[in-house]
Amino acid sequence: MSHNTFGHLFRVTTWGESHGPSLGCVVDGCPPGIRFTRADIQAELDKRRPGQSRFVTQRREPDEVKVLSGFIFDEDGETMITTGTPVSMLIENVDQRSKDYGEIARQYRPGHADYTYEVKYGVRDYRGGGRSSARETAARVAAGALARKVVPGVVVRGALVSMGEKSIDRANWNWNFIGDAENPFFTPDPASVPVFTQYLDGIRKAGSSVGAVIEIVADGVPPGLGAPIYAKLDQDIASGLMSINAVKGVEIGNGFEAARIT
Repeated sequence: MSHNTFGHLFRVTTWGESHGPSLGCVVDGCPPGIRFTRADIQAELDKRRPGQSRFVTQRREPDEVKVLSGFIFDEDGETMITTGTPVSMLIENVDQRSKDYGEIARQYRPGHADYTYEVKYGVRDYRGGGRSSARETAARVAAGALARKVVPGVVVRGALVSMGEKSIDRANWNWNFIGDAENPFFTPDPASVPVFTQYLDGIRKAGSSVGAVIEIVADGVPPGLGAPIYAKLDQDIASGLMSINAVKGVEIGNGFEAARIT
């Protein structure tokens, strides 16, 4: 299986499965001299960590990152300085419960990659989906945390702006509320939390599910990123986002609304 690498100058390869002993990433092309700490990486992983509310997977993973290569320690013994060689990071799986997937071993899940994997490769990892599990995104978060250090002038933020039929009030937008302990939805609108809570509880009690829309904003992006034709910045952004399991559509700028602008 190929296609486990994303990027050109800053190349990220992720590896590992949902129920394997560990997963991680290798970052190739990271410039030398970038200073970071394990806490810098861990802070981003903690935002993604599963089991933090009843609205997400209840799998309990600490997602503690280990940086294995591509650095030397500064004199303080804590700060790492990249050497320009590949930076490898590892995250152990400690709460994988494969027995919970016993019945799935004998049937395909609708809307999942089970059938496709078996037809294409002749084998599938039914224990949480293997490489098709969203657990793979933990490795992306670790790599992204390092990328933030490479381009410190670029600020990338995201927020949930709608869920099913419910949407936020943009007049209440508050970026500082995104990481609030009482905000399990990463919404920028404090008033939307009880609305989303009641709505999603009803969806769950009905035995159903619902999607959401995430809005991502990048500030401080320098001109000239990407390249013509097959390496446009919009193209790479859309490709990276669409590779996340649950993502089924990407709009950039006005998106499809641009068709209505005269």
